[in-house]
Amino acid sequence: MGAVHVAVGVIVDAQRRILLSRRAADAHQGGLWEFPGGKVEDGEALGDALARELREELDIVPVRTSPLIQVRHDYGDKRVLLDVHVVWDFRGDARGVEGQPLAWVPVAELDSYDFPAANLPIVTAVRDLW
Repeated sequence: MGAVHVAVGVIVDAQRRILLSRRAADAHQGGLWEFPGGKVEDGEALGDALARELREELDIVPVRTSPLIQVRHDYGDKRVLLDVHVVWDFRGDARGVEGQPLAWVPVAELDSYDFPAANLPIVTAVRDLW
């Protein structure tokens, strides 16, 4: 079985805070905080997948993005390939469309949140941006 390809957004606001969302308790890695995003569908371009997922989950439209990092991780029960982009500018007001809690977090406070293991290299890459 191949890895699940996931488009991930590191969403930054004007105060350089990062938007996190909490995974549903019944989801894989449930209850942990994550950088928003979701599965890239078969035949879907990465940028299209990121835009679709951010619209579906947060009701925002990315305007300006740049690649940050790719992360491959094997959880044992699931393998993932995270294609991570920084979302420098977006339209809309982020809200948890699926009822998920959201938090705007200063980069210096990211370490106080519990993330799935695959997200830890993203935290390091975000800290290195500033």
